[in-house]
Amino acid sequence: MTVIAYIGVGSNQGDRHAHCAEAIAGIAASGHTRIIDQSSWYLTEPWGYHDQDEFINLVLKVETGLAPLELLRFLKELEEKLGRQKTVPFGPRTIDLDILLYGDRVIQSPELTIPHTHLCERGFVLVPLEEIAPQLVHPVQNRTISRLLAELDDGRRVVTLERENQ
Repeated sequence: MTVIAYIGVGSNQGDRHAHCAEAIAGIAASGHTRIIDQSSWYLTEPWGYHDQDEFINLVLKVETGLAPLELLRFLKELEEKLGRQKTVPFGPRTIDLDILLYGDRVIQSPELTIPHTHLCERGFVLVPLEEIAPQLVHPVQNRTISRLLAELDDGRRVVTLERENQ
């Protein structure tokens, strides 16, 4: 059985473009997770911890045969392979891969929360997600991604999002 999931991809250290491209290639080459669609790449300001460089962010729509925790483990292993090191929360990183949505599943466990905990608060996720899945319904909020983006009370981050050349 396969499931449609959405993965957030971000980088703000080193060659951000290369890190994102390597993450996409790693997911595509996995054999168990197929990329169906990809948003544009966006240059975004940091969220949560502001004393760091701007990020490149994008969202992937994937079809996967992995269970949610298996997908999480795969993404964390890929991050490690690409040089991710844990620093301060919301701090700089070479690569960040987050499961945003996994079908219409709602999961709350010590290891994984789906939908992603801060999905509705982050313009840098909602803008690229809305680009590829505007009518997708958030399984907890019961509103479309377009509606969540329109209701986002953080115009600064949405306004400063710029389309990044790929």
